[in-house]
Amino acid sequence: MIDDIELLRLIENNARLSSAEIATMLGSSEDEVNNEIQRLKEENIILGYNTVINWEKKAPDNCIGMIEVRITPVKNKGYDQIAQILSKFDKVTACYLVSGGFDLMIIYEDSTLRNIANFVTEKIAPMEGVLSTTTHFILKKYKANGIIYDNPNTDDRQAIIL
Repeated sequence: MIDDIELLRLIENNARLSSAEIATMLGSSEDEVNNEIQRLKEENIILGYNTVINWEKKAPDNCIGMIEVRITPVKNKGYDQIAQILSKFDKVTACYLVSGGFDLMIIYEDSTLRNIANFVTEKIAPMEGVLSTTTHFILKKYKANGIIYDNPNTDDRQAIIL
């Protein structure tokens, strides 16, 4: 029997592993791995596979906004209705219900700061139930999805001369 958590961690860290490699790591057969992955897909546990790209090197003009949204929950629907509406916008890459001083955290990617500002002022702010927004802009990524960006292998040790 395959440990789901161990399997999921393996493919989350490296989606390019073959079924044979995973089977070897888990001490199971390739067929068992394929069947388990298929079951996890059918149960909407595995939702897709991604490649992590350092866009700052390839498209340095891309802008990312983190938008805090305070809302009044909709009767009988809570926060879900507004979150689902906001999640449908193409350039919204993530939408989270969070605890603290605001309710939703929206991650929005576009080509300019102005486009992100327009999204906030024209799409989010006028929505019924939205109380306020605060927008933050990502200036530089140091780590995302568990991966460190631009990690130079520098040796900061100082030479000691005797």
